[in-house]
Amino acid sequence: MTSDAVRQAADLLRGHRESIDRLDAILVFTLAERFKHTQSVGVLKAQHGLPPSDPARESVQIARLERLAEEADLDPAFARKFLNFIISEVIRHHERHLENHSQGD
Repeated sequence: MTSDAVRQAADLLRGHRESIDRLDAILVFTLAERFKHTQSVGVLKAQHGLPPSDPARESVQIARLERLAEEADLDPAFARKFLNFIISEVIRHHERHLENHSQGD
């Protein structure tokens, strides 16, 4: 490759990496906002004796995310794994709220 081609490739690479960095920041802040809401849900569930997990809602959410992934040209299996990971974290947090609430009684 000529030095002009290498320089052009390096510029393109830098541009892609800057976009990736911005998108990573968006993902982190979006996840933080999502977890703020799920923490509130966990507190409400604990206060009202509701189970930490809601399998019916989880199934609907997974199917919804798979459809969105298909529309976005993202692998639906990846989207499902990603949401399952998030759901397992949310349930873990809800279980902790339930434990804390029952210890406070």
